[in-house]
Amino acid sequence: MPNYDFIITTDRCLMTNHHHKEFLGFLGTGPAIGIPEKVWKWLACPKVKVDEYGRPIEAPYGMRKIEAKLIDEGFNAAIIDPDYIGKYTPTAKALLFSHHDYFAFGPPSSTWWGITKKEPVNYKSFQELINRPEIAEGKKHGMKILVGGPSTWQWLWREDMIEKLGVDTLVDGEGEKVIVKLAQMILDGEELPKYVYVSGDDVPSIEDIPDIKGGSVNGLIEIMRGCARSCRFCSVTLRPTRYYPLDKIERELQVNVKAGIKHGVIHSDDVLFYGAVGILPKPEPLIKLHQLVKKYYKTIAWSHASLAAIRYSEEKYGLVSKLMEIVYQDGNQNYLGVEVGIETGSVRLAKEIMPAKSAPYKPESYPETVEEAFKIMHENHIIPAGTMIVGLPEETEDDVYRTIELVDNLRSYRSILVPMFFVPMGYFKNKDWFTRVKLNDAHIELYKKVFWHDVYWAEDIINKFYMKGPLYYPVKLTLKLFLAIAKRKMKQVESMLESKLRK
Repeated sequence: MPNYDFIITTDRCLMTNHHHKEFLGFLGTGPAIGIPEKVWKWLACPKVKVDEYGRPIEAPYGMRKIEAKLIDEGFNAAIIDPDYIGKYTPTAKALLFSHHDYFAFGPPSSTWWGITKKEPVNYKSFQELINRPEIAEGKKHGMKILVGGPSTWQWLWREDMIEKLGVDTLVDGEGEKVIVKLAQMILDGEELPKYVYVSGDDVPSIEDIPDIKGGSVNGLIEIMRGCARSCRFCSVTLRPTRYYPLDKIERELQVNVKAGIKHGVIHSDDVLFYGAVGILPKPEPLIKLHQLVKKYYKTIAWSHASLAAIRYSEEKYGLVSKLMEIVYQDGNQNYLGVEVGIETGSVRLAKEIMPAKSAPYKPESYPETVEEAFKIMHENHIIPAGTMIVGLPEETEDDVYRTIELVDNLRSYRSILVPMFFVPMGYFKNKDWFTRVKLNDAHIELYKKVFWHDVYWAEDIINKFYMKGPLYYPVKLTLKLFLAIAKRKMKQVESMLESKLRK
């Protein structure tokens, strides 16, 4: 049994591959609805394969980066599945946590929580992990606890949990450089800072960012960091833009293939920004990127893309169609999934909080840009999960109705729409939180419209595109059961609301 000084872990909602279907991970951000929680967890976050030492074959990509940096710098470190950490906590020098949503304050989780008034699965899962007795025992033996990842900010809202768990340091931001300093301080017995905000010289350059050493969940590989659109609600825009060279991307593709991973996700906060000039996509870097990735993966998805970039790329160069020719030409896949940020259908809000999100088109034409991009994706068998922000600080009832109007206009296009409560990030980090505000009639109407849009297209997607083959039959059947239950419950809710209005 290896004796690791630094063990890196997270709870089951992240240490999973979601049955190799990344979108199923969204289910982990909500409570179990209509089916037992055990079944819900199996659907959203099944256990991953591990080796004899409890090291997962696939692990979250960001954790792989921290693991790789520590190893490259000579530290004895490894990612350990949460079910196996008890084998290492008695002697470990430090336990490192990472998470996308520690306390379910993130947009999907807080939305589910606010509507259902039930604790999301990911919240309960992380609470179960940190309350394990082996962690408390490790602390008694001097083990340090470090917290990092994109949702580190949530601990600042839960200072009680910092004290209860005995967290030594919070790392807020990209951690590849600062983790080396902190690890050495731990080995040297030095006092650790309680909070580290990564900025200035501590922001890693491309040379500071290591290649992953082991397989990443669902073959996710990063191609760049940062975004130039400067939306006021987004924390990504606070980071500098850095592009990975193709040889670096290829090395990580090779690591995943060696781990037996044949399907993957191209990750960026906007995939079409790779190699761009400012915010204007360029064909050559993107074509070379997709040719490279398809050389190693049978199927691919995009993590995120902006709607303006989709529209511009296709109208200017026919680029989206060209990229899909590369993706589909070997016959291994017939659709591509991606998350896109719609945010709002209100021109007023678009101009106020995200004027560059529609660029190079004018903010006044933002709803048109959304529709055109959805049309392009529909024609190219790209299936978007379109997120919307409900309850922005400057939002009025009329803004919500403009979003409802946009939802109506998107009905013809294959997609899943995801309205989410506003969460204070980016320049809005100190604003009051929308979960404290009750939904008004306009919000309720928006959620109803989105629900029936999603049910309609979810059935089409499951039947024609998603989870083909006998291996996925149990998962597919469970999803269909969930849709049937959800439709029945929504009809009951609508009937009850209509009865109240008649009275």
